[in-house]
Amino acid sequence: MTTDEKISLITKNLAETLTVEELRSLINSGTPLKHYIGFEISGKLHIGHFYQLMKVKDLQAAGAETIIWLADYHSAVNDKLGGNLETIKRVAKNYFIPAMKVLFESIGGDPNKLIFKLCSEEYASHPDFWMTFIETAKATSLARSKRSITIMGREAAEDSIETAKIMYPIMQAADIFLLQTNIAQAGIDQRKVHVVARDAAMQIKTYPLKDARGNQLKPIAIHTPILLGLDFQESANHDDGSLERDEVAMRTKMSKSKANSSVSVHDSPQDIKQKINQAFAPEGVTQNNPLLNWTKYLIFNSSHSTFSVTRPEKFGGDIAYSVFEDLEEDYAKKKLHPMDLKASVADWLIETLKPVRVCFEDPIKQASLDELESLTSSKFSK
Repeated sequence: MTTDEKISLITKNLAETLTVEELRSLINSGTPLKHYIGFEISGKLHIGHFYQLMKVKDLQAAGAETIIWLADYHSAVNDKLGGNLETIKRVAKNYFIPAMKVLFESIGGDPNKLIFKLCSEEYASHPDFWMTFIETAKATSLARSKRSITIMGREAAEDSIETAKIMYPIMQAADIFLLQTNIAQAGIDQRKVHVVARDAAMQIKTYPLKDARGNQLKPIAIHTPILLGLDFQESANHDDGSLERDEVAMRTKMSKSKANSSVSVHDSPQDIKQKINQAFAPEGVTQNNPLLNWTKYLIFNSSHSTFSVTRPEKFGGDIAYSVFEDLEEDYAKKKLHPMDLKASVADWLIETLKPVRVCFEDPIKQASLDELESLTSSKFSK
């Protein structure tokens, strides 16, 4: 694969790359590509995880080592699963890893090439990480750290915020250096923390990032667009021009805590159909339309994608699309009705997620899912 082919694959369907020029230089230097994406351990895997794994698959295809960072410390700081670290670690190992593997396989990825690392274990194995944490913190102002806690799904910090939460963005930025990853992936809502890491990179001495020639470098940051919540009309807080791009994304993204906003990878076919049928999708409107947003970024994620919409002959009969823009144009001209598109999107999701549903019919895996559902339905879950 040529440099241009790798760059095209890595940057495909992204909202932003910081920066393409640095990525080209990294590849041309002969430096092995090492990538990571981190996840909090909170609720069940959902379509957002599915979407991020599509990009992980691209990184694997481009020859990168791919690390899934199980952020158990971060989850505890952010009060997930009651903030109990031992519970979070158990869920990470018993539920998250097997679910992530089968989900990755369902999109054609090789789960055996995924490298899972548990944050608490890595920190314990590298006590000098905390010097990297300090180096990162010294390169960042308190005001910036307080602004950056929006990456946790929280509003900018008030004076009453716990100190641990102010440390969260610094810890997340420092993880990049600990893992020695030269490509960091996240949604555009996580942009702030990657910029912190890039700005601190040249001041890191404990775990500096270097290319194959020994030159110290900044991590490449790749940011995916946001998947809109299916209930976008209800949840959208419209920007008055004062919000930064990642803050707008945070306000409009789907939320697993809202039942009709997202789709869990474990949802039954009936639940998927119900959620998609209720999605905000006004006829002829293409802007801020979650149904089209999902169609573009999930179904047409690959340049080789094809998608068939099934409909009665009296409404034009079945129609196949190989380019999203053709579907979008038909929708805008009201040649494609929302209900016909909804039915076909639901069918696509049901079929694509089938391997996950089958996998969790196994009693041991089902038990891990049952425990997580019990934990996230409790009064201690956030």
